[in-house]
Amino acid sequence: MIRSSSSQSRPRAPHVRSSSFAPALRRRNTSISISSPHIGATEDDPEAAQADSAAHVLHEEIAEIKRYEDFTTIDWVQDAAREQLRRRAKRKERAGFWEGGGVTGRRAGWRRKIVEAYDAGQAWIVVTLVGAAIGMNAAFLNIVTEWLSDIKLGHCETAFYLNENFCCWGAESGCPEWKRWSGFWPINYMLYILFAALFALTAATLVKSFAPYAAGSGISEIKCIIAGFVMKGFLGAWTLAIKSIGLPLAIASGLSVGKEGPSVHYAVCTGNVISRFFDKYRRNAAKTREILSASAAAGVGVAFGSPIGGVLFSLEEMSNYFPLKTMWRSYFCALVATAVLAAMNPFRTGQLVMFQVRYDRSWHFFEILFYLILGVFGGLYGALVIKWNLKVQAFRKKYLANYAIAESVTLAVATAIICYPNMFLRIDMTESMEILFQECEGGHDYDELCERQNRWSMIASLAIATVIRTLLVIITYGCKVPAGIFVPSMAIGASFGRMVGIFVQHIHEAYPGSTFFAACEPDGPCITPGTYAFLGAAAALSGIMHITVSVVVIMFELTGALTYILPTMIVVGVTKAVGERFGHGGIADRAIWFNGYPFLDNKEEHTFGVPVSQVMASHIVSLPASGLELRALERIMKDNQYQGYPIVEDATSKTLIGYVGRTELKYAVDRAKKDQMAPGHAKCFFVASSTSSRTPSASGPAMSFDTMSATSAQLNVDLSKFVDPTPLTVHPRLPLETVMEIFKKMGPRVILIEYRGRLTGLVTVKDCLKYQFKVEAHENPQSPGQVNETQEKIWAMMRQTAVWVDDKLNAVRRKLGIGGQDIRLLSPISPSIQPEQSDDALELELEDRGRSDIR
Repeated sequence: MIRSSSSQSRPRAPHVRSSSFAPALRRRNTSISISSPHIGATEDDPEAAQADSAAHVLHEEIAEIKRYEDFTTIDWVQDAAREQLRRRAKRKERAGFWEGGGVTGRRAGWRRKIVEAYDAGQAWIVVTLVGAAIGMNAAFLNIVTEWLSDIKLGHCETAFYLNENFCCWGAESGCPEWKRWSGFWPINYMLYILFAALFALTAATLVKSFAPYAAGSGISEIKCIIAGFVMKGFLGAWTLAIKSIGLPLAIASGLSVGKEGPSVHYAVCTGNVISRFFDKYRRNAAKTREILSASAAAGVGVAFGSPIGGVLFSLEEMSNYFPLKTMWRSYFCALVATAVLAAMNPFRTGQLVMFQVRYDRSWHFFEILFYLILGVFGGLYGALVIKWNLKVQAFRKKYLANYAIAESVTLAVATAIICYPNMFLRIDMTESMEILFQECEGGHDYDELCERQNRWSMIASLAIATVIRTLLVIITYGCKVPAGIFVPSMAIGASFGRMVGIFVQHIHEAYPGSTFFAACEPDGPCITPGTYAFLGAAAALSGIMHITVSVVVIMFELTGALTYILPTMIVVGVTKAVGERFGHGGIADRAIWFNGYPFLDNKEEHTFGVPVSQVMASHIVSLPASGLELRALERIMKDNQYQGYPIVEDATSKTLIGYVGRTELKYAVDRAKKDQMAPGHAKCFFVASSTSSRTPSASGPAMSFDTMSATSAQLNVDLSKFVDPTPLTVHPRLPLETVMEIFKKMGPRVILIEYRGRLTGLVTVKDCLKYQFKVEAHENPQSPGQVNETQEKIWAMMRQTAVWVDDKLNAVRRKLGIGGQDIRLLSPISPSIQPEQSDDALELELEDRGRSDIR
């Protein structure tokens, strides 16, 4: 079928190209007279300057009310137009001040240059402040996390505030100053569990009570926010504070979570909070988006000690819009943050992270076989964890919504009980990676890891650690504490890689004369197990996030081993290939899909083969251009909670005139009722009319209607200045793939469907996503009944276990005479005593409101 162009609906001059070359997308151009910026207006045109000033003041008033509504998407096309208007008005305002007698002569010249230079350099001032704040916060978190992690095992006699590393500074394996809590190991075991429960309880309580958005990693939500989805409070000051306090507690509790993912969240919170002090960023989302992208790069930079890797991570994973100036600012912000972190030197080793190592030994080509095994492991690990973690997330949302604190404490206690006997699970994951990355030469050893006689026991211990940590990550990631998945995945990959490395080393020592090992030198060590741990960590990180280039650069900056660039690229490439066989997108992308956020991923390619008419909403609420009574307009707005309404010539012809946003329309109606005292039978006009009275703006006394009689029989209200006469319109037969590309590249909130000037429907990002989900569900059918039955069985077992534990605890309390009544840890919540607003309630509200139509 040949696709006809929408431009066929209008007569064209003979010299215009044929319809087959006419564009299917256009910005409508009408003859409506509105008070919008005048194209081509000059400084010498007083009428144009006055109109610009009035329009600017009007937009500022609406922006103050609007502030980007919560749980809606930003219209980047309108946002860019508002920014151009703001810049033009500012420029004319300054010109009027300097030339209108405020300051004259040479003083006016250099002062004007200083003001202009400050306005132009605000971005660099902001990214400098943000980078410095992120670096200082990262140093503070590193110090506190290390101390809390070590306090579970013992304390320093000379100074209680020192962790084991600083208490035994210079000693290779412990020192007399560092004491275990007791010489009796069961007591140490119980204290280890007690500290874990206490830290998890504190972190979960802080999150639930003060900042529910501080839970989790935050990368999924930040991707949506940078793309234009508004979530008020997610990047606020309270979230920043609770995230910074709760993150060390969550890591020290022993939960299988890391700080690298949440470091992106608190870094972006820092950028958002600081940028709000500057008027240039407070009201412009496009400018704020640049700062948020730069902050995300700095967060990864300080987490891994990898500023360039942070910039590439922001480019590859976080931002769907990343121009060159954003790259420069991200680079500078990551540089400042990393420099501040290096100056504070939290580990007192000159290193930016604990597991920073150096490899000076080369690799051999026969090892590529084992590198391929590591790559396959990374892909399988990512597919396994993503699939089952989403199932756990669904179970958590359905059954554990009211037990967030109890769940976190239970997970921490279970993790402590399971992990304490294993020497690789007992210590902090960052510290375990430092140990596993080290070479055996040079005196580095941990519990005889490098001893030949302990080789098989170490392989068994590492295998157990890999399996247990994987299961713990699946059930832990997503609980209501600050939690990341970067470091747990890297620790799992490191333990598996070290196990493979030790096994390869054993084979080489058992068959040194084999032709397979002919490249090895006869008198020196050939296999370095630490490099296998390093490559395994890269594979697991790439497998869980589905990122490639940034992983290679991050791992290179961690080790400085230029010779291992090729092995890292091989491992990451194999991981990516294997992971793509099980589904597109990492765990952050799949979490976006799971929560139903309005996000179109640039990395996905779609071939639906259907026109947009099959996806569009055809039954839409439109407003006639003239004759609609004010009370009827208010009733329409009350009954239909859409974010905007198309304007048509009349209900019969449906000839498209423009589009008006809900916030602008509500503002105009309120001003008309307040200043004009417009009665309910007043007629509303969305096209300019010489007989209608202008709806007042804040531009001056001339627009005031305070003296108008309130008894006017036929009062007309002109709303034309609030109408966008050039909405994006497309033909009904335009392919859906093209419409999705328009949403990705231009970022409009809504696209209207027009056929020969007649409005036939509209489409939003939500409509596209609903159709995409429907197609995916049809291609991959599931049986929800069986899944629900399994979940019910698991929940019944959990409740029975909880009741049994409650009974035992209450029996112990009665024997000890503690308290007067029994305490039920898992008692059902009655409807009359529901929590005021739990974190899961917020998440469910977000999901429900996020799925509503945005029109």
